[in-house]
Amino acid sequence: MSLRPYRESDLESVVRLFTDSVHQLARDHYDVAQRDAWAPRPPDLAGWRLRLAGPTTHVAEAGGKLLGFISYELNGHVELLYTAPLAARRGVASVLYHEAEVALVARGVSEVFTEASLVARPFFERQGFSVTEEQYVQRRGRKFLRYAMRKSLVDQRPSAVNC
Repeated sequence: MSLRPYRESDLESVVRLFTDSVHQLARDHYDVAQRDAWAPRPPDLAGWRLRLAGPTTHVAEAGGKLLGFISYELNGHVELLYTAPLAARRGVASVLYHEAEVALVARGVSEVFTEASLVARPFFERQGFSVTEEQYVQRRGRKFLRYAMRKSLVDQRPSAVNC
C-alpha cells in the first residue's frame, strides 16, 4: 500500500469509495433513508470537487486500486476518513490517520478533532480520541447522531525533575 496526495483525477474514485463505504459499512448503524441522505446516488461531483479543494487530502492505494482517503485541515480538523469496503479493518484507516497526525504534529498542531459517525467512533477511540459531545445533525431531511471527538497531540509524559 502506498500513500500519496489527492489529485483532481481521483475525484470520481474518491466519491465512489465514499458512497460505497457509507452504503455498505454503515448498513448496521443507519437505515437506507439515512444512507441515501448521507451519500446520495448519483453523487454531486461538483460539490465534491469544491469540498476536496480546501483540506489536505491523501489517498491510499495498492495495485492501482483506491483503498481509502483522509481529508484534514491544518487546524487539526479531520474532516473525512473512509476506506473501501473490501479494505475495511485491514489497517488502511490507521495508516492514513497516522500520516496525517505526523504531518499535523510537524506543523505544531497540539490537538486534533473530528465529528465521528457511529461507525467511525470506535476507530477514533482506538487512536486516542475522546468523545466531547453527542451531536444530532440533519442531512437532506434525515437526522443523524454523531460524536464530536478530540485528541491532544501534546506529549503527556511528566517532565524530569532535578533532585
